[in-house]
Amino acid sequence: MKRSSSPSSSPNTPQVLTKRQRKTPLVSETKTIPEAEESGDDQVGVVVDAQWERVEKRKAKKKKKLDTKLDVNPPRFLYSNPEIKKRKEAVGISDVRDLVLHIIADTPPPSWIRVQNQPNIQKLVVLLVPGLTSTVLSLPPLPTSATENPNLPIPIPLPSDSPPSTQPAPSDLPSSIDPRSEEAAALYGGVPFIARTFSHACPTFAPGDTIRMHSVLNTFFQAPVSGEEKKRRLQERIAAERTGNKDPSQYLLTVEQMIENDYPIPSYLADVFEKPDSWIETPQVAPNAGSSPPPLYAIDCEMCLTEEGKALTRVCIIEFVTSKVVFDKLVKPPSPITDYLTRFSGITEAALEDVTTTLADVQDYLRTLITPSTILLGHSLESDLRALQLSHPHCIDTALLFHHPRGRPLKPGLAWLTRRWLGRTIQDRGPGGHDPEEDARACVDLLKAKLKNGPGYGEFRTDYEPIIARITRSHSRLRGPGGGGARVAIVDHGNPGVWHGTSAAAPATTVSCTNDAEVVDGVLRVLDAHEFVFARLMGLADALGWVTPKVGVDAIPPEVPDNSSSAAAAAENANHTNTPPPLSSPGNVLFNAVKDLNAHLTTLHAALSPRTAFLILSGHSDPRSMSALAARRAEYQTANQKNQNSSSLSSTATATAAGTDDSSAQSPRWSTADDRALEEAVIRARMGLLFVGIKA
Repeated sequence: MKRSSSPSSSPNTPQVLTKRQRKTPLVSETKTIPEAEESGDDQVGVVVDAQWERVEKRKAKKKKKLDTKLDVNPPRFLYSNPEIKKRKEAVGISDVRDLVLHIIADTPPPSWIRVQNQPNIQKLVVLLVPGLTSTVLSLPPLPTSATENPNLPIPIPLPSDSPPSTQPAPSDLPSSIDPRSEEAAALYGGVPFIARTFSHACPTFAPGDTIRMHSVLNTFFQAPVSGEEKKRRLQERIAAERTGNKDPSQYLLTVEQMIENDYPIPSYLADVFEKPDSWIETPQVAPNAGSSPPPLYAIDCEMCLTEEGKALTRVCIIEFVTSKVVFDKLVKPPSPITDYLTRFSGITEAALEDVTTTLADVQDYLRTLITPSTILLGHSLESDLRALQLSHPHCIDTALLFHHPRGRPLKPGLAWLTRRWLGRTIQDRGPGGHDPEEDARACVDLLKAKLKNGPGYGEFRTDYEPIIARITRSHSRLRGPGGGGARVAIVDHGNPGVWHGTSAAAPATTVSCTNDAEVVDGVLRVLDAHEFVFARLMGLADALGWVTPKVGVDAIPPEVPDNSSSAAAAAENANHTNTPPPLSSPGNVLFNAVKDLNAHLTTLHAALSPRTAFLILSGHSDPRSMSALAARRAEYQTANQKNQNSSSLSSTATATAAGTDDSSAQSPRWSTADDRALEEAVIRARMGLLFVGIKA
């Protein structure tokens, strides 16, 4: 996939179809390569000289012959300019996803790009690398003239054959250039691997609307179901609604779901959780247990931060049938409290001053309340079980029972669910924090509403599914040794097994990483045994200040940062590069990040086998301006709502109580000019780049 100055000598980089070429049929002629016939011999002898003989396995010889035939018709990508010109927007993330499914799952081909000799592609590797912008790569800017189309692929200038000039050190940058800017990254040398490997950069447009950008990852990993799968789902819904089942146990989490969502699993269900000594485990239900309905309790816990981490400070338990509180206690943590988290927990120092109940006391009560058949209900219940240090087999989770409006793997918030499906507001106490009784009661009412209205209640029938499930069901030529679809591996920061839609029906090998060096190592480990590998490199985006620091391995890395670009965030982001900078300055962080990224991409490309499709996607551009404006808009809307709620107070009484009315000077402001600025910032943030090629 290396480039040269001669177009004819670079058959594996994407070419652009002219209008005349586009008139030819898009479906390229491919030939089925028959396998060599088997003979009775397992080996064939090849005479080398009079004394020695080299024995070559027949399978190796067949493979060599097949490789020779495949090399005659190498796969390649061809952009279709006429089709791209017809589009109102640039190629979307969903279009890139559909290209991936075409390559790996044999779905219909996209119109904007042609995959020539697609059956000859042996593997597919996709990298998401936020931060790869036109500025960083020193590419020509997108055309702004009305006569030119900004959505067409951008030719990438060939790299110079002469030795590169000495790149400036961070200390040598002009004072007018921000050492963490995209301009500085370009001056540091950019990412020359891109120019050496790809001939074009295709503009992309991230999902979203006029005032926000949606998740690139969620759009990439979720795809519309096929017609056959949609029909099967419809039949399941009709059958479920006809039964009128009112048994809550139909909504119990499976063991696979509990594992996927990081539940503490009892040892007799799966050997995936090592229970510490302080934990308790519900006994296994006896085989001859009665058939009476099992008891069901909703649980909600509040926690605070101590010197040893999060600790339980309050627990509330409500019986499902009667909706009565059976247990509500404040709990004294064993270690000194460093943060009461009052804005979330509602717990204060005064509230815990005379409390003597301990976690062990709560566990003693749970042993008397919970039987082996008891069902526990909660919202993201795994957090409550960990706070209680309890592993239990029968759980219902409203965060999984109800759908997020944008689909899996996103989970809806309890306050939103309660407002949307119960028509009431919770968690509106402001700085006073949450009330666990209120939250537990909301879970009870949500499950009762689900039982009353049927399995489809609380679901958004968008008919989307993880692309991993689609790949698993496909009858692609790229199959694992046991048959089925292509084998999938996901290598990402944090916990990719939870975020990207993996499940028993959508199996994938997942590798959790904390920095880009680990991502590269993970890809190298899984590459040989998988036909589709996805990975994400975040070092450049971190160094540019796009991403806020991540909290723990299970925290989802934000794709759009909060309104933060502080020096503290920059210093924290430095920890995500694989080589510590010599100085803890933003310039050194970015200088190292661009060098590391170029080395990582070079290493990964060198490890690819021939006829591997290689896609690099930036996803979006700098989102910080959009994020800051969106935060201001949200602040304004919140303040405006509060003013409307307090409109019943007379202006005279308010002025008398306050002495002077200076609220207008202090309240957030938002104008039509701010609306336009936000819309423009969103458009800029949603712009990205795509690079496609085939390893020769």
